[in-house]
Amino acid sequence: MSHTLSPIKTHKAVVTLESNNDGILAKILMEEGSRAVHLGTLITVEIPPPGAAVPTQAPPPAAVATPPQMAPSAPPPPTPEYTCPTPPDSRPMYPPQSLPGRPGGTYTEITASNVWCVIAQRLTQSKTTIPHAYATVDCDLGAILQLRKEMAKGEIKVSVNDFIIKAEAALPEVNVTWSGEAPQALDSISISIAVEISANAKVGWNSTDTWVVWSSYISNLGMFGISGFSAVINPPQVCILSLGTSKAVHRLTEETLSTVTLSSDGCLVDDKLASRFLDKFCVNLDRPQCMSLA
Repeated sequence: MSHTLSPIKTHKAVVTLESNNDGILAKILMEEGSRAVHLGTLITVEIPPPGAAVPTQAPPPAAVATPPQMAPSAPPPPTPEYTCPTPPDSRPMYPPQSLPGRPGGTYTEITASNVWCVIAQRLTQSKTTIPHAYATVDCDLGAILQLRKEMAKGEIKVSVNDFIIKAEAALPEVNVTWSGEAPQALDSISISIAVEISANAKVGWNSTDTWVVWSSYISNLGMFGISGFSAVINPPQVCILSLGTSKAVHRLTEETLSTVTLSSDGCLVDDKLASRFLDKFCVNLDRPQCMSLA
């Protein structure tokens, strides 16, 4: 039976240190909040519980007389091995080892903010417990870009994300979250734009409420020039939609395409449902007049 000793926070994740042996925690060598603890550093001392059998050292074996041995003969000369000569002024085969605090290996420690600690915890939980499935399609954004221009003439301001949010609310089958140990179909659809997290991080936002109230997420990195990517599901949600930047493609007609990837929980969203969702999503973007923006 394992016992939890302490959570350990790295720059990328928070892991739990466990002990598989019964015993007593006799001494804590690293206090809570210690920083720059190198790998292999002793942090606790455990002793066996009272009454536990303590292994004793076996007595040394009795001395046995041995006949004198002949001095070993000299070993044969080593066989020369062929090595490829290194041309002058060439790069070494392996880079020199860089150690902290030494020339060429100095660094400045950056304290992780509360929001990035929460992100590390949730990403680790998601990737280790949710079977991620991915489906990618190219959607034409030309229609919504043209409609935005027409609406702007009437001083109606609508963003691309407004259309994307409406287009995602296409299939109620994916409007599901995990509640305890079972899925829960939601009566209403609430969608969050994941890029808003970066703004919260700048002001030291440390609440997890915003992470758990939404039924679905959209991560749009197109404004940063990212062509396409696969986002990690944010539990308890079962889907997250990733959008890349739009680019003009000349086929029979000019199209403005954006690469869209649906990351979904394979336990609840199969390939057929993911395909239907993306097909309906692209149709909504291609016919934005059919969507109500109220």
